[in-house]
Amino acid sequence: MNPLRPLAVLAALTAGSLPVFAAIKLASPFTDHMVLQREEPVPVWGTCSTAGEPITVRFNGQAVTTTADADGRWKIQLAPMPAGGPYEMAVEETDDRVRLTDILIGEVWLASGQSNMDFTVARTPKYYFAGVNDEAAEVAAANYPQIRMFTGEWTRSYDPRTEVGGSWKICTPENVREFSAIGYFFARDLQRALHVPVGIVTLTYGASTAQAWIRREAIAADPRLAPELEAFDAKVRAYVPPSADELAQWQAAAEKARAAQQRAPRRPGPHPVADQHNPTVLYNGMIAPFVPYAIRGILWYQGESITGRHELFPMWNETLIRDWRKLWGSELPFYFCQLSAQDASSNSPEVRELQAAALALPATAMAVTVDIGDRHNVHPKDKQDVGDRLTRIALSRVYGRQIESSGPEYQSMTIEGGALRLGFTHLGGGLVARGGPLQTFVVAGADGKFVPAEAKIEGATIVVQAPGVPAPTAARYAWASYPEGCNLYNAAGLPAAPFRTDRPAP
Repeated sequence: MNPLRPLAVLAALTAGSLPVFAAIKLASPFTDHMVLQREEPVPVWGTCSTAGEPITVRFNGQAVTTTADADGRWKIQLAPMPAGGPYEMAVEETDDRVRLTDILIGEVWLASGQSNMDFTVARTPKYYFAGVNDEAAEVAAANYPQIRMFTGEWTRSYDPRTEVGGSWKICTPENVREFSAIGYFFARDLQRALHVPVGIVTLTYGASTAQAWIRREAIAADPRLAPELEAFDAKVRAYVPPSADELAQWQAAAEKARAAQQRAPRRPGPHPVADQHNPTVLYNGMIAPFVPYAIRGILWYQGESITGRHELFPMWNETLIRDWRKLWGSELPFYFCQLSAQDASSNSPEVRELQAAALALPATAMAVTVDIGDRHNVHPKDKQDVGDRLTRIALSRVYGRQIESSGPEYQSMTIEGGALRLGFTHLGGGLVARGGPLQTFVVAGADGKFVPAEAKIEGATIVVQAPGVPAPTAARYAWASYPEGCNLYNAAGLPAAPFRTDRPAP
């Protein structure tokens, strides 16, 4: 017991009030309505006001005791538990007790990345860019008390934080409006299939880069990536805040622009840490407070924002995946979304190819979305299909369901006279040309000039040829930022990813 507490109580009584001691404080992930991961050890951690204080966590028949360290930090681990709930959790020390209620045990997934993962079910003042197809009907139907979501507040930091704002919320029509749409549809479909509670931890930030989500130690250890960290540190050291006159001029210009319904100018001189393109700032602000909360796997949607050299992008992705797995101490499944079609250089086929490079790592998979994009909008509204495709991957690869989880994957090419025969895996019952003849195939000869080609399905292969190319050497499919009409699927209804047979050697 803290020997100063009786004196504090006496002083408070003299003043006519009792103090409120924040003696025990649970870490950010632990709030009412949370979901804990089933069938895995469950870490629970936090702080207390007194070093050396015994802390006991009581939950679902377990009572685990530890001692706070010199800084008042403590952590225990609950033994694996089956799905169930609702339960209560009590955390106790000598002079304080915290109680959490309505806790479920089920499947927990982390959803992270940039704005397409941040994109919410409904359009709201905060999420002005969002709102899914059939928004009103989806919101009205979202009554799933066994689905919960924690949405972390947008937070950037130079140093790793121990807290991030947010709380677990039950899936109701009111709450779902500001749920990550992909996270919600994934949770909904997963819960329907497994009949256990599902929790989604949403830690996202619009327009963020992959390197913003990686911790300092992992970047500094790679000589290919460390220069960007060093450049960021140099910006922080050299930062000079804008003067009062500069801020006043900006404020006047911004008000004038708003009055004219024009885009306001950017605020002068933001601190480098406020830029979500810089390395480490989102790991520090949002991921660090959640490690090592027990999760089953990770859902990721990022790629529209790439800064610096594009050839480094696969390295950033690989570093992120490997380091997050190291932090959690497990080869967590990492399932990511390939960019959808949009008439913009940020969504080029080359960028999609760079994303797909992550498939070389174990326990990864890619949800293809090239067929459900929006020519003029980086935020397509069809998030239902994205959620469905991620759910199929999880059900197949994590939960052992015998379902197809991928569209046709290009595997091989042979030259047959004036035609090319392309072989595929993941036929899912057979190759399908949805809605008419196959579109967006092109071929080239030795001159490397690609021209539109005719493509026909023959069993498990596709034969591609063009009248003006008597000796073709390469073929491509959906190889454009917005490949309008791309329609190669399998019988399971899943689309093929864009591909090229002439991919340069790494």
